[in-house]
Amino acid sequence: MFPRHGNVRALKMRYPVVVSTIAANPFSIARELAADIKLSHSVFAMPFALLAAFMAASHVGPIDWSIFIGQLVLIVLAMIFARTVAMLANRLIDARIDKENPRTAGRAIPSGRVSPDAARGVLLASSMGFLVICAAFGFFFGNWWPLILGVPVLVWISSYALFKRFTSLCHVYLGSSLAISPLAAAIAIDPASLSQPAIWLISAMVLCWVAGFDVIYALQDVAVDKEQGLFSIPSRFGERGAMWISRMLHVVAVGCLVAAMLSDARLATLFGLGVLTVIVLLCFEHAIIAQHSTSKITLAFFTLNGIISCVLGVLGIADVLLG
Repeated sequence: MFPRHGNVRALKMRYPVVVSTIAANPFSIARELAADIKLSHSVFAMPFALLAAFMAASHVGPIDWSIFIGQLVLIVLAMIFARTVAMLANRLIDARIDKENPRTAGRAIPSGRVSPDAARGVLLASSMGFLVICAAFGFFFGNWWPLILGVPVLVWISSYALFKRFTSLCHVYLGSSLAISPLAAAIAIDPASLSQPAIWLISAMVLCWVAGFDVIYALQDVAVDKEQGLFSIPSRFGERGAMWISRMLHVVAVGCLVAAMLSDARLATLFGLGVLTVIVLLCFEHAIIAQHSTSKITLAFFTLNGIISCVLGVLGIADVLLG
């Protein structure tokens, strides 16, 4: 029981976490977690999922819009739920590590603004929401593959935080988690569409591109990672070595885009313009880091990579529709 303090202010000073938990409501918890997991970062994977959906819907003939619109809505909802699950799992697994890192100590869970139990509740609700969306593809479109693969996908994308505890390939694993999105979208539209090499190449591009910029992002935590015994490419190979690995990953990513163009006639002029834009932006990204290190990480990490995904997604979809 709480002692009878004369005012609420004294109670808050003595029991800040408890009071914040009691005062919290579903809306404040949702607001805190949405800000913490940065829903805006969905822009990294969403355009590629939508591009793959358009490629899958048009691979045997014109798109049937009466069906496709409903499928697109479900894909967008599934992406939002899946990313929420992945990020909350990451935050819960890393809560202790985040609390000891000055850069991340202010996050919702380590700071006490949201309790672990509340975060687990949102994670569970998001997982159920994702699986309901997967089931909807079966009930409405006769495609049960999303539901069959739903749980394995959730397990896969929720496990990233564990990998940095024992391997520097954690960046590649994160890339693979986002690279699932084009493949999953194609399966949701038509599993037979995976016969298209271009969809696999776009997925490979996402893997290498995300792994490359996650290496850059990890430059912020080199000292902390070493203190906590965590594995990351920057903590193992140093800043210089990490930057060369990031550059190589991005070169491979561009190669995958070129190969996707060569394998699919629908990805033509506009997509090619997108590929050129990607090359320029990636060069700019690495030039910024080389000159400013992590002092301009927001520009190098979020802004430029957000532009990359949107440009490729929009121009790729336009090419598919025009083709």
